[in-house]
Amino acid sequence: MVVGVLEITLTFFAESLKDKRSIVRRVLSRSKTEFNVSGAEVDELDNVGGAVLGFSSVGNDARYLEGQLMKLEQFIDRLELAEIVDSHHEIVHV
Repeated sequence: MVVGVLEITLTFFAESLKDKRSIVRRVLSRSKTEFNVSGAEVDELDNVGGAVLGFSSVGNDARYLEGQLMKLEQFIDRLELAEIVDSHHEIVHV
């Protein structure tokens, strides 16, 4: 079994935590629908201007998961809801 993990740090303009939740919810929802991955906000929960999102996917082919995570990152960038400040992915063989 192979697990792929992607962590993305986003920055955006939001005036309140309600605005932030709206942006984060849209990014997570669209990503989950398009790529069938699990995702959640994992850090900077009280930071109005940014968020850290984590995504994971499980499969049996490391190259496929690597490609899926790269496409997911590009997809989030194309949404233009937020700017990607940092990202890193990891493939773990279990």
